[in-house]
Amino acid sequence: QQILDLGCGQGVLAPHISQTGAHYTGVDVSQRLLDYARQHHGDHGRFLQVAAARLHRSAAIQESSFDAVVFLLSLQDMNPLDDVIHAANWALKPGGRVVMLLTHPAFRIPRQSGWGFDEGRKLRYRRVDRYLTELPVPMKQHPGKASGVTISFHRPISAYVNLLGANGLLIDRMEEIPVGDASLNKNRPKAEKLADDEIPLFMALRAQKR
Repeated sequence: QQILDLGCGQGVLAPHISQTGAHYTGVDVSQRLLDYARQHHGDHGRFLQVAAARLHRSAAIQESSFDAVVFLLSLQDMNPLDDVIHAANWALKPGGRVVMLLTHPAFRIPRQSGWGFDEGRKLRYRRVDRYLTELPVPMKQHPGKASGVTISFHRPISAYVNLLGANGLLIDRMEEIPVGDASLNKNRPKAEKLADDEIPLFMALRAQKR
């Protein structure tokens, strides 16, 4: 199978894909990250410098040529979302699927969410200040640079669901993933353990092209 990793970054997914026997293609806009990916994972697939929303402009990417498109913690950093989802659909074969892993849009909103503690109930809770409004959020300086920021785009879950549907990509699986570490639970306060087990900070969606 042909797998396309959009926003592949340092190419960490490449060896996991290639060991299954599938063919891996990683796409990113950052030459620096692609250089790292080729150096460390170049024997596991090919890496191309292309913007995810402009796949159709790359001679190396053919329409309807991939069995799956993957966004591994990259989609929330891409804009405009409708162009990116349309491009993913363009690259997919009929019956192909999109798999996206995101920081959870409902619980992990940059600068608009965080942890709190209810002293009276002895509960750790997740505070959410805003959710429905789409927000571009400046994050941090690029490593090694004196200035410049990365932008993360908060969107409600409905934005992803509706755009997938509008492109004929039908969701058939959703996972909400907590970050609790079982090996540390015995040493953690009960309230923290409960919150880590019950409040998912990641969300995964899988959709199939009709």
